[in-house]
Amino acid sequence: MLVGVPKEIKNHEYRVGLTPESVAELIHAGHRVLVETEAGSGIGAGDADYRAAGAEIAPNEAAVFAAADMIVKVKEPQPAERAMLRPGQILFTYLHLAPDPEQTRDLVKAGIIGIAYETVTDASGGLPLLKPMSQVAGRMSIQAGATALEKAHGGRGVLLGGVPGVQPGKVVILGGGVVGFHAAEMAVGLQADVTVLDKSAAVLERLSGHFGAKARVLYSHKAALAEAVATADLVIGAVLVPGAEAPKLVTRAMLKTMKSGAVLVDVAIDQGGCFETSHATTHAEPTYVIDGIVHYCVANMPGAVARTSTYALNNATLPHVVRLANMGWRAALAADPHLRAGLNVWNGKVTCKPVAEAQGYALVTPEEALAV
Repeated sequence: MLVGVPKEIKNHEYRVGLTPESVAELIHAGHRVLVETEAGSGIGAGDADYRAAGAEIAPNEAAVFAAADMIVKVKEPQPAERAMLRPGQILFTYLHLAPDPEQTRDLVKAGIIGIAYETVTDASGGLPLLKPMSQVAGRMSIQAGATALEKAHGGRGVLLGGVPGVQPGKVVILGGGVVGFHAAEMAVGLQADVTVLDKSAAVLERLSGHFGAKARVLYSHKAALAEAVATADLVIGAVLVPGAEAPKLVTRAMLKTMKSGAVLVDVAIDQGGCFETSHATTHAEPTYVIDGIVHYCVANMPGAVARTSTYALNNATLPHVVRLANMGWRAALAADPHLRAGLNVWNGKVTCKPVAEAQGYALVTPEEALAV
């Protein structure tokens, strides 16, 4: 199979779909890899590194999209990239389709086989290809929030860890999954005053056992949520409904109860965001202010630490890339129900239930797609 790796074009996106080491694995398995020139520059990997691994270098993205049987990316294809997709081509990347009807429409029209990292599952019910970026984003959310809290960036002027004789900043984390756990680890490490809210008894027990007295762990009902948000200096939105739009937990009305200059960091923005006032921002212009509250809603947070993120992501995605290349998408998905859960669009049809329900498409299940 010819595997194509275009250079990412989303604003300030420095990651790349495959590292030179991953390319070498595909070459060893008997495949060809076509990498767009300078695709790996954001992680410090030049064209020479990819050539040494066995890749061919393409002069532009059009050459990659035209030749490749499978496109391996990081972020969802942008409009210009979607226009280059062709029927039957495999696209393996993050898609986040539920809150993005324009992308869904274009991928359906293109007739591709779209396999989304974020809905691939594992035997324990986890999301193994989302997990590494959730770990990065969770940790980065505290860094980003701490910076946004600085007065020069529009925040309250609060140091999260405080100093002797001065109270630390109050960090409230909505959701105790992978993002929430790693955000809490960072906030606790800075000696902030940390509260985590979640609805799962198992998650609450796990977090309580791990953090002990270092963080409050509360059941997330409306009253507890409202009280925590009103007293927070920094709120991290870390909720996830796999494949679906994120629930809007913090309303516009709740902003008026918050301290002026408090910060909201919406890590769920790829799935539409969990604050009513959220809209996607970029690393170039990461924040905006509504009702005196600073919003940080960068949709590709891990792109800022591209080298760490790319290698962490490839550790998780490479076995699936090799399997798809070795077996073809149909046999690979038939053999692996967890990879099969990643199929979001196929042959002009939507094959992910949350996406179909959110956007009014008739659902064709992955199993039905494989039976054709």
